[in-house]
Amino acid sequence: MAMTGFQDSFVAYPRPFVQTLFSVCIMSGASRPLALLLCGCYVAALGVHTGEHCPAEHHQADQYVAAVYEHRSILSPNPLDLISRRQALELMNQNLDVYEQQVMAAGPKGKIRSRVRIIVFPEDGIHGFNFTRTSIYPFLDFMPSPHLIGWNPCLEPHRFNDTEVLQRLSCMALKGEMFLVANLGTKQPCHSRDPGCPNDGRYQFNTNIVFSSNGTLVDRYRKHNLYFEAAFDTPLEVDHIIFDTPFAGKFGVFTCFDILFFEPAARLLRDPEVKHVVYPTAWMNQLPLLAAVQIQRGFATAFGINLLAANIHHPSLGMTGSGIHAPRKSFWHHDMESPEGHLIVAPVAKNPLGLVGAANATGKTDPAHGKFLKILAAGLYSEKDAQDVHCNGATGWDTSTPATFYSEMMYDNFTLVPVWGKEGHLRVCANGLCCQLLYQRPTLSKELYALGVFDGLHTVHGTYYVQACALVKCGGLGFDTCGQEITEAAGMFEFHLWGNFSTPYVFPMLLTSGMTLETPDQLGWESDHYFLTKRGLSSGLVTAALYGRVYERD
Repeated sequence: MAMTGFQDSFVAYPRPFVQTLFSVCIMSGASRPLALLLCGCYVAALGVHTGEHCPAEHHQADQYVAAVYEHRSILSPNPLDLISRRQALELMNQNLDVYEQQVMAAGPKGKIRSRVRIIVFPEDGIHGFNFTRTSIYPFLDFMPSPHLIGWNPCLEPHRFNDTEVLQRLSCMALKGEMFLVANLGTKQPCHSRDPGCPNDGRYQFNTNIVFSSNGTLVDRYRKHNLYFEAAFDTPLEVDHIIFDTPFAGKFGVFTCFDILFFEPAARLLRDPEVKHVVYPTAWMNQLPLLAAVQIQRGFATAFGINLLAANIHHPSLGMTGSGIHAPRKSFWHHDMESPEGHLIVAPVAKNPLGLVGAANATGKTDPAHGKFLKILAAGLYSEKDAQDVHCNGATGWDTSTPATFYSEMMYDNFTLVPVWGKEGHLRVCANGLCCQLLYQRPTLSKELYALGVFDGLHTVHGTYYVQACALVKCGGLGFDTCGQEITEAAGMFEFHLWGNFSTPYVFPMLLTSGMTLETPDQLGWESDHYFLTKRGLSSGLVTAALYGRVYERD
């Protein structure tokens, strides 16, 4: 399955380089309030137009151009073998050759008409993965502290030993005249008197490196939340890395699994001046709630920031999904078919449109939203199990209560109710979280949908506390298929989904058939409930979810 596009309009880019830029308007505004009213914008993409015209006051001066590259890395055939530094460099240079091609294509002498100011490459893209602590050692560069020294590896290549990868990346940034963010393995010697020093006398870190457009080493971030990475150490202290740029102000940086945790991701964004995040990742997609583009877009929307996300490309491992995501708009690429890498180039607002006050999202012209507000105000719900019973205040909606059932979703035991009929109002609860759905279906498809809730500690492939409300298409017609990974659906919905979340950190996710990212019509807080609404889906609904993280209960 291949999807490349802008929000809900998809265009295949020429490979291996993007030859035409999207033109898009992303409005500026406040970055962190409560509710969001989303609207369309004019887009030009390889001659295809969609949405509405951009307001005249939005100019190119309010934007910069960014690039992310989803890289099909050349991997070591035997990552457990012990090899020499020379052999390791031979393999890494093959990947760096591809990086350099992308930088040159996006640079001032390349095929992109507008100047790219920053490019982001994925996690594990240079050295690969599945190493042991010992077998990865030849692949590691020495990493001096950028805070203690000023260094341009391209211009001062002999200053430190074992820095060949840093030197090549620095020269790419210099030649391409752009900021460059890449991920590599680094090493740092330590002394036995250091209580955290490993027995082999060195720290090994999964590291993101930032270079300026003249090749100077700007900063480095060492991954804090490792995901089954025995080759690397967790830093003794969390890196909170913010770097400044002349074209868009402050950027934050973290890696892959970090996106699900308070440290460093959420803490970084407590700084209201951080409006952009660079995000190398090697993410294995897990539907129905945690595909790469889902969490990327949800994170950008929840925090009101721009997220430049570069994923690795290995479809056989379920690894694809990159994007340049704003709170309202996304340019993304998801491709489970092609073996090739992919460059995304897009304009980005310097001041992304964040969330606006809930009073602006009441949707007076939408009768369904009025019913939603009445339900919230009255706390109404019919508990009688009869098809012809309607709640007072919600006349015309089927509010019968189907029996709950349980099914595993994302390795968690969700409590669910089936979504039957052409319209209705459903509620399902677990622990303290109650999820509600008000829906209409223009036509009924021969598919089973369910509304599910989970409020508990997730313990598989990581430990973290989740509160989730999810409307999902099931894999089949049996209740036990709800929660299975599917990418195609035919069911069309108009709906309000909401829950009484106890956390302010709620990531909205809306995915339709063919791995299509959709934009909610409205979302935000109303009467201590977080809600999402959508009408007019472009294709069948796969997942509509509110994914909450209760960091303090991890």
